[in-house]
Amino acid sequence: MKNYSTKNLRNVGIIGHSGSGKTTLTEAILYYTKTTERFGKVEEGNTVSDYDAEEKKRKISISTSVAPCEWENVKINLIDMPGYFDFMGETFQGLRAADIAMIAVSGVSGIQVGTEKSWEYVNRYKLPRALYINKLDRENSNFDKVLLGVKEKFGISVVPVQYPIGSEESFIGVINVISRKARIFDKKTRSMKEADIPEELIEKVDECKNMIVEAVAETDEALLDKYFSEGTLSDEEIYNGLINGCAKGEITPVMCGSALSGIGIETLLEDIVECFPSPKNSEPIKAKDLKANSEISVNFDENAPLSAFIFKTVADPFVGKLSLFKVITGKIKADSTVYNANKDKSEKIGTMYFLKGKLQTPVSEIIAGDIGAVSKLQFTSTGDTLCDASAPIIFENIEFPEPAISMAVLPKSKNDEDKISNGLSKLLEEDPTFKVARDIENAEAIVSGLGETHLDVIACKLKSKFGADVILQIPKVPYRETIKKIADVQGKHKKQSGGHGQYGDVKIKFEPRLDGEDELQFVDQVVGGVVPRQYIPAVEKGLKECIQHGVLAGYPVIRMRATLHDGSYHPVDSSEMAFKVAASLAYKKGLMEAQPILLEPVMHVEVLVPEYYMGDIIGDINKKRGRVLGMESCDDKQRIIAEVPQAEMFRYATDLRSMTQARGSFNMKFERYEEVPSTEVNKIIEESKKIKAKIED
Repeated sequence: MKNYSTKNLRNVGIIGHSGSGKTTLTEAILYYTKTTERFGKVEEGNTVSDYDAEEKKRKISISTSVAPCEWENVKINLIDMPGYFDFMGETFQGLRAADIAMIAVSGVSGIQVGTEKSWEYVNRYKLPRALYINKLDRENSNFDKVLLGVKEKFGISVVPVQYPIGSEESFIGVINVISRKARIFDKKTRSMKEADIPEELIEKVDECKNMIVEAVAETDEALLDKYFSEGTLSDEEIYNGLINGCAKGEITPVMCGSALSGIGIETLLEDIVECFPSPKNSEPIKAKDLKANSEISVNFDENAPLSAFIFKTVADPFVGKLSLFKVITGKIKADSTVYNANKDKSEKIGTMYFLKGKLQTPVSEIIAGDIGAVSKLQFTSTGDTLCDASAPIIFENIEFPEPAISMAVLPKSKNDEDKISNGLSKLLEEDPTFKVARDIENAEAIVSGLGETHLDVIACKLKSKFGADVILQIPKVPYRETIKKIADVQGKHKKQSGGHGQYGDVKIKFEPRLDGEDELQFVDQVVGGVVPRQYIPAVEKGLKECIQHGVLAGYPVIRMRATLHDGSYHPVDSSEMAFKVAASLAYKKGLMEAQPILLEPVMHVEVLVPEYYMGDIIGDINKKRGRVLGMESCDDKQRIIAEVPQAEMFRYATDLRSMTQARGSFNMKFERYEEVPSTEVNKIIEESKKIKAKIED
C-alpha cells in the first residue's frame, strides 16, 4: 500500500441490525475497489471479514475485523462489526477505531432494534454517523418509507445525499444528490455507467438537495448568512459543510444501494471520500496527561509525539497474541520501544501489520489516524495506551457491558481441565465481556457472558482453538439450610475395645441465630469442668465441620447458634477426637429436632424496558415467584425493581430478550437468603440425592 497522510484516511465502522448486510457491504466495497478478486458470500463462508470458523458455521459476524481498500488516493479502513447483541462488546471495540459509523439499514425491514441500538452506541461514543439503506433491489423495499421512518425516529439532521433510481426489481441506479450525477448499473459488465437523471426524479433530487443545503447552513453562521442572501450554496461549500457537520454529529448523511448486486457502490465510495470526515476533521479525543495530572483533548496529528490506543486483542494459539491499535498522534515504527502508560512498562514493538480480515501485511511505519496490529506484546491488553515515554498520556478505556447469563463449564474428559483453564485465560484476553469464576462449593468453573450464543461460541472456541471439549449446563443453586426451632440434645460417643477406649459426652442447645449474621455462633456455657477446657475447641471444630452439610439436602447450614452447656468425660478415654465425634452426633440429632428448613438465594433485580413491555415483564416476574418492589421512569424507559429467587433467573437474559425484542436490559445482585416454599422443597431434596448418587457411582 502507498504511504498516506492523515487527511487521506477514512476509518468507517459498519454497524447495524444483524442481517442488514454489513459484511456483504464490506465485501462489495473491497471487490469494487479491486482489493479482492472475487465477491465473497456470507452463505458460502468465503468473505474477508468473517474468517473465523465459528462465523462461517453460524453465518453471522462474531468479531470485529478490519479491511483496508483504496479509492481515489484515499485509504478507507472498513471496520465490520457484529450486529448480534451477544457480541456488542466487539462493536464497542470497533467503534473506538472508527471516525464515523455507517449504520446499515435494510430497505425491506426498515428500522429494527439493532438500528436503534446502533444509534444509542454512536451517541454514547459521540461519534459521527451516516446511514446506508441497503437491499433496495429486494421485493417490498422502499427507500422513501425507510427515510421517513429514520427522520421521524432520529431527527431532522438526517439528509439523503443519494437517491435511488427505480425500486425493487427495477432498482437500476443511484443519483449523487450534490453533484447531480446519475449512474445506472450495467448487469453485463457489473459496473456503473453515467446517465442523465430521469425526468420524474429531478424534482425529488432538488428537494433532497435543498434539505442538504438547509442542514449545512444551520451548522455555520457564515454559510447561514450566504444561504439567506443568495438562497443557495456552492457544491464545495456543501461538501465542506457536510464534513464539518458530520464530524460534529450535527448532520447524518443517508446513502443507498444494494450491496449484494453491487448497485450504487461507486456512488457510495465517492461520498465516503467527499462527505465523511478524515481523522484530521474528527473531534478531539479526551485523555489524561500523566505529567500534569490533568484532562486534555488530543487532535490527530502526525507531527506530535506518539500515542496509540489498543482497541482489540486477538488470541491465536499458533501466532500468539495480536494487538490491534489506532494511532492517534505521531508515528509508530517497527523495532522501536514504546511506553505502556496504563501498565507503566516499556514494550518492544516487533513486526507490525496492516490487517485485511485474517491476512497480515508487514509494514514498517503506521501514521496518526491509521489502524494496524502488532504481535506478542508482553504487558499490553485491550484498552491500553501506547505512547512516547517523554509525553505519557492515557486515553479513556472502553466501557464493556456486564455479563447477563452464567453457565457451568464441565470437561467431557478429566484430562482436559488444564486445557480448559489455559483456553479460558487466552479467550479472556480477546473478549473482555465474559468472566470466569470458580464455584468452590460445587467445584464448578462458571463462565458468564452476554447471552446463550455468546457462551456457546466460547465453548466451541475452546474445542476448535485449544482442543478442550466441554459441556455447558445451568450452574447449581447455592442453597442453604437452617433451623426454625430450639433443640437441646445430648451427643455421647463411647467405645470400649480393649486398651484405650473413646469417650466424649456433650449437651448442646441448637437455636436459630437472630442477629442477622450467617456463620455459626458457638457459645461456651460449661461450668464446673464437666467438659475439660482442652476439649471445648474440639467441640467447636467438630460443629464447624458438620455445618458444611445439612440434614435435609446436604447444603451448608447458616444462621445457627450452638450453646455447649453440659457433658461428661473420662479421665483416660476422653480425647479431642472423641469430643468431635460426640459434637457431630449431637448436631445430627439436634438439627432433626429443631425443624430444619431450606433457604434459597434471592436476587435484587432491576429491569430497564420501554413502557409498552411493562405488563409482560411484571407478569413474568410473578411467574418466577418474584416480588415487584417498585417502578420508576428512566429517560424514555421504565425501571422495574424486583426480588426474584436465583433459581428462576439463570436464563433470564434469553427470556427478557424474547419478551422485549432485545430492547430490555437488566442487572442483578445477591440480596439475601429466604425460606424455600414448601412446594419446591421436595424437588430440591430429590435433585440433591440424584447428584450425590452420581458422585458415589
